[in-house]
Amino acid sequence: MTREPGALTGSSRRRERTRPEFSVIVPTLDEEARLDETLRRAKSALGPEVEVIVVDGGSRDRTTAIAAHHGRILSARRNRGAQLATGARAATGGVLVFLHADTWLPDGGATAIRTAVRAGAEAGCFRFALDPNARSWRYRLLEWGVNWRTRRFRTATGDQALFATRDAYEACGGFRDLPLFEDVTFVRAVRRVARFRLLPLAVHTSSRRWEAGFLRTVVRHWALRAAFLAGADPRRLRRYHERPAGITESGVPPSQCARQTSDSRPRR
Repeated sequence: MTREPGALTGSSRRRERTRPEFSVIVPTLDEEARLDETLRRAKSALGPEVEVIVVDGGSRDRTTAIAAHHGRILSARRNRGAQLATGARAATGGVLVFLHADTWLPDGGATAIRTAVRAGAEAGCFRFALDPNARSWRYRLLEWGVNWRTRRFRTATGDQALFATRDAYEACGGFRDLPLFEDVTFVRAVRRVARFRLLPLAVHTSSRRWEAGFLRTVVRHWALRAAFLAGADPRRLRRYHERPAGITESGVPPSQCARQTSDSRPRR
């Protein structure tokens, strides 16, 4: 008996049924303070069957212990582009969601992505918002500016939880091995092969990076972005984007993290 082109065998149908609809990929480095809530909300937004992949860049706190309760843990060197690419290669979901460890997906996130994909948008992002504790008018202005930029120029950053179908991700080449502006580079690439959509729902991102000095942080980011758009190598720009020496992402000195986790950190 012949089989029509594209017809699925019994085993193929079983693989299709067992493949998760969504894979969420989270790069981490010393993110114990927010990771558990981030992953809990991701499961709530995308459904209990979501595939969770955390790609750690060498955390010295309880990040990997927390991640182990939610999904798979992979290791990669400290480089967000490399971490995201590692997670995408391991993912099996039909839609890949790239989520920062301090960004919370909204309820209804799965429905919003499905609606966009069914309408022909194979990639996109959520609206940008800061966590509810960031009440200053400066934060509202920042939110407005980021969302205006996305609507006007069809660009986005990782703080907006990027997503792409597996086909669109592979067609554009995926995330490049870059320590900075890997998100902007990816959006540029995926827009060449797929429709890119700004979803109506907003994610909520931690305001921690702006709390040490709002204006200084904004000016530095825009200066780095201008240099990148002018052709500067992100690998060279990275030195101007590094966090202060001796402080982890969660704001805890590494030595303290090491003391807290020397007995509990799982082997990988």
